Amino acid sequence: MTTKIYISVAEQMLKLFHNDKTIKQYKISTASLGVGQKKDSNKTPLGNHIIRAKIGDKLPKFAVLKGRRFTHKIWSREIDSASDNVDWILTRILWLSGTELGKNRLGDVDSMQRFIYIHGTNEEHLLGTPSSHGCVRIANEDIIELFNNVSVGDQVEIAE
Repeated sequence: MTTKIYISVAEQMLKLFHNDKTIKQYKISTASLGVGQKKDSNKTPLGNHIIRAKIGDKLPKFAVLKGRRFTHKIWSREIDSASDNVDWILTRILWLSGTELGKNRLGDVDSMQRFIYIHGTNEEHLLGTPSSHGCVRIANEDIIELFNNVSVGDQVEIAE
């Protein structure tokens, strides 16, 4: 069975396909600064990617991840209010790697080296609007479901 993810920046939507049939759609948020490939741009990269790694299997909902490691903290409004403008990475990570040389792979446009993820967020109320720092944010329940339905190596296309 072929599984693929399609991300539409214009629609702020992620579609999960199995054998070319849409099986689920999720509201997402891409970068508030728009699309772009360059390192340190805080923009969402376009093009073809693969899931390079799945991180966080079986962690609790709202688990706080930093440097791709569980901090042993669970996000809460109290933690959030004590932190200033943090782009929280919660629950699960799907780490993306570009497959297009010079566009999103290698050099100063490498999505993997930019740590571009699909991940859970504390700002679920902003889903449907561009609001991330470059990654693709998704609701925490949705990242758990998506995580359980994809594999390392599955294709991900990010399109305007």
